[in-house]
Amino acid sequence: QVQLMESGGGLVQPGGSLRLSCAASGSRFSIYNMNWYRQGPGNQRELVAAIRTSGITNYADSVKGRFTISRDNAKNTVALQMNSLKPEDTAVYYCNAGGAKGYWGQGTQVTVSL
Repeated sequence: QVQLMESGGGLVQPGGSLRLSCAASGSRFSIYNMNWYRQGPGNQRELVAAIRTSGITNYADSVKGRFTISRDNAKNTVALQMNSLKPEDTAVYYCNAGGAKGYWGQGTQVTVSL
């Protein structure tokens, strides 16, 4: 079992930055591939960024060059640095361990608006 808790969401103007954090507790964090998903209004949940146990990262085309995912296995945390935010980045962002059938956090709201 893994428990995940996101933090760092909020309201930001277009072009601004936010850093999301996800703290994990429970089972061994380091064995899981970690992901950030998001679900915007009227949209399906989509994978935004992923970081494998090896440290290899992948990003959705819509966020490449703007978002950076990182993990700290010693602290059992995963972060998502989001720069140059756009209104279309508005969504609830979810931390995930182990993929769609794995473990999920409760989500944190990110709103990009003037």
